Amino acid sequence: MDMSQYLDIFLEESEENIQRLNEGLLSLEKNPDDKEIINSIFRAAHTLKGMAASMAFERVADLTHKMENVLDKIRNDQLNVNSDIITLLFKCVDKLQEMIENIREKGTEDAEVEEIIETLKNIEKGKAASITEKKVELEIEFNEYDKDIIKSALEKNYNVLKINVTIYKDSILKSARAFLVYKTLEELGEIIKSVPSIEDLEQENFENQFYLILITQKSEKDIKSKIEGISEVEKVEVERVKIKKDDRKEETVEKVEENKQKDVVNTSEVKEEDKNTKKVSQSVRVDLERLDKFMNLVGELVIHRTRLEQISRDFKSQELHETLEQVGRITTDLQDLVMKVRMLPIEKVFNRFPRMVRDLAQELGKEIEFVMKGEDTELDRTVIDEIGEPLVHLLRNAIDHGIETPEERIKQGKSSKGTVKLVAYQEGNKAVIKVEDDGRGLDVNKIKKKANQLGINTDGMSEQDIRNLIFLQGFSTSEKVTDISGRGVGMDVVKTKITSLGGSIEVQSEVGKGTAFIIRLPLTLSIIQALLVKVSEETFAISLGFIDRVIKINLSEIKISNNKEVIIYRNNVIPLIRLSEKLNLMEVELEEKFCVIVKVGEKTVGLLVDSLLGQQEIVIKPLGKLLQKQKEYVGATILGDGLVTLILDVAALV
Repeated sequence: MDMSQYLDIFLEESEENIQRLNEGLLSLEKNPDDKEIINSIFRAAHTLKGMAASMAFERVADLTHKMENVLDKIRNDQLNVNSDIITLLFKCVDKLQEMIENIREKGTEDAEVEEIIETLKNIEKGKAASITEKKVELEIEFNEYDKDIIKSALEKNYNVLKINVTIYKDSILKSARAFLVYKTLEELGEIIKSVPSIEDLEQENFENQFYLILITQKSEKDIKSKIEGISEVEKVEVERVKIKKDDRKEETVEKVEENKQKDVVNTSEVKEEDKNTKKVSQSVRVDLERLDKFMNLVGELVIHRTRLEQISRDFKSQELHETLEQVGRITTDLQDLVMKVRMLPIEKVFNRFPRMVRDLAQELGKEIEFVMKGEDTELDRTVIDEIGEPLVHLLRNAIDHGIETPEERIKQGKSSKGTVKLVAYQEGNKAVIKVEDDGRGLDVNKIKKKANQLGINTDGMSEQDIRNLIFLQGFSTSEKVTDISGRGVGMDVVKTKITSLGGSIEVQSEVGKGTAFIIRLPLTLSIIQALLVKVSEETFAISLGFIDRVIKINLSEIKISNNKEVIIYRNNVIPLIRLSEKLNLMEVELEEKFCVIVKVGEKTVGLLVDSLLGQQEIVIKPLGKLLQKQKEYVGATILGDGLVTLILDVAALV
C-alpha cells in the first residue's frame, strides 16, 4: 500500500505532537507530581509512535517507544522526575524534531538514535547515565537563538570561530588556565557559548578539553597565536562556524523558502473546537504560492476599480456610477476575505519560545518565569514569517542582559526569580507585541558615555531619545559584553527588520525596575487606507494607521525650540518636519499649509504638506532592487489616473 499520500498529514500531526511534548515537559518541570501532565505527555508520545510505525519510520517509533517506557515508570511512581530526566526527555524531543525535518526534506529519518535510546534504557532500569550524558554534553549544539546571533554576525562580516582548547593533563590549576583563555578571548571579541559551561570550567568539572564559540573581527591565526601563548595549553584548534540556511530550524508556520509545498490550513470556522480533534473535514489545504497570487490579483482589481471610479467621475454617468458602487462593495468584501484567509495566529511563532527561554535560563544559571499572553492575535502570514528573528533577539537580550542573577536580585530586595513577558494584542489596525522584563533596566548614563565614545552628541536630548540610541547601527557592537551592548550584533538588526515590515519599535525602561520593548506592526502589508497629499509638485501617500489628525496652520504659527521648528497644538509642543526639505523638493511659498499629525509609538510629530488630495484605498507595491535603499518610502502605488505615487515611511521619517 502506498503511504506517500499520507505523508503531509503525518508531518503536520507530528509537528503538533512534538509541540505538545515540548509544552508538556515545560509544565512537568514546574509541576513534577502532576499526573495529568505526565498522562498528556505520554499520550503525545504514544500517538507519535503509532503514526511513525504505520508510516514505517522505525527510528521515530523506536525512540518514542523507549520514551513511553520511561514516562510509564514516572506515572506509576516507579521513577521520580528530576532535572536530568527532564533534560534527557528534551533531548529526545530535539532528536524527534531533527528526524521529522529530515523526513520532510530528504524523505528519510537519517539520525543517530542508538546512544540516546541506550540512555533511556538505563534510566528505565534505574541506572544513572553519566557517561552517555557527558559525551552528549561535549558536542556543541546550537539553539535557535545561537543560530540567529551567528547568522547576524556573519551578515555583518564578523568571523564566528569554534575554538577547541586542550590543557595538559598534569596541569595543577586547570580552572585558572581555562579562566585565562576565557579572559583573553573576551578581549578579542564576544564569547556566545562555552562547552562545558563557564560554571563547570570554574569548578574544574571538565577533563582537560573545552570548546568556546567566539564572534570576532580577528583572524583564526591571530586567535590561535594568542591562546598558544598561555602556559600549560597543550593544543588549540580554531575553525570557522557556518550556519547553512536550511540548518536553521525556523519554526514559523510556513517555512516558505525551504518548503514551497507546505500548506496553510484555514481553521477559522472550527476555532472553538477542542484542539485535540481532527480538523481535516472542516479545512482546505492551499498551496501558499496560490494564496500569494490570489492576493496579487485582488490588489490589481482594487487598482482598476479606482481607475474606473475616476473615469466614472469624468463622464458623470449615473448608470456607470451605480454599477461601480456595486463592484466596489464586492471588491471590498473579496479583499476582506483574502486578508482573513492570509491571517494566522501569532501563537505559531510564540510556541517555540517557552522551550528557548528555559534552555537559555539554564545555560546562564538564571531563574526565570516566562509569561505569554495574546497568542491568538492574528497577523498577515508575511509578517508572521519575518517577526520570529527580532523576537528571538529581544528575548535573548532580556534574559542575558536584562534579568540579573538570583544572587544580584536578592541583594536588591527582589525575588530571585525574574519575570519575562511576551504579550500581543490588537490596537486599531495595528498589532502590538511587547517584550518586558523586571531586570536591571537601561542606564541612561552608560548609553550617554558609549554615545560620546562613538562621537554622538547627546546635548539637549531627552532621556527617551538617549535610550533609543541603542537601535543605531554599530552602537551595540561592543568590544566586550555590557548591560547595554546587546550580543554585539543585536538591536540595529531588530530595528531594521521591523521597519522593513512597516512597523515601529520603541523602548521604555527604568533603572532597577526593568525594560519593555514595544513593537507595532501593520495587520497586513498589501492593501491599506491612505491619505494623499501634495508636496511641491509631487503627490505622496501616508498610511492612515499613523495619522492622528490633520490641521490647517498659518506659517506664522511655527515657533523655534532648541533650534527646531515646532507648533503649539492644544497646549502640546509638536515637532515639525517640512516634507519638502526632508525629500529635497522645492519649497512652495504659501501662507497656509496643512500639518498631518502622526503618531509613531509614543512620539507625535507634524508633517508639513502643501495640500490634501483626499483619502483612498491603495495597493502597496515594492520598489524593486534599484530603489530598495530609499528609507523614506515603504513602496509605491498606482492611482486612479494611472499616476505612480510613492508611499511615505512615516516611522523612518519620524
